[in-house]
Amino acid sequence: MSRIEAKLAELGLELPRPPVPIANFVPFTATGNLVFLAGQVNEWNGTVPFVGKLGEVFDVEAGVKAARLCALNLLACLKLACDGDLDRVTRCIRLGGFVNCAPEFGFAPAVVNGASDLIVAVLGDAGRHARTAVGVASLPRNAAVEVDGIFEVG
Repeated sequence: MSRIEAKLAELGLELPRPPVPIANFVPFTATGNLVFLAGQVNEWNGTVPFVGKLGEVFDVEAGVKAARLCALNLLACLKLACDGDLDRVTRCIRLGGFVNCAPEFGFAPAVVNGASDLIVAVLGDAGRHARTAVGVASLPRNAAVEVDGIFEVG
């Protein structure tokens, strides 16, 4: 078990199955020591539990939970990129968060904290990253949140 998976277990969390892309793309691309992860919606083993808009169907607290699921999916895909060895991960470089929300919803950064906080919890200071958090009109599968990421590996 990697240090990341051990930390997740301490937090009472586990990695889901890596999501299967629903269009013409791959879950990650690696170049040099960087892994670029495709955007992951708030899916759990094939089911999208948070469907709809923040500010209409869901509040910030639900959005944070949705963003956390996105981060777990990122880590599951990162494990694939690392040939099953998450101990190869040296740091998180950047996360990009997209929040499916009503036009007046101004709390996208608070929602995406669900992903950021999880990455920092499992990587410590190496999890601190640059980030974008934006509200959007829609997301694939009408998911509430989508997050992509760039990680450094050794």
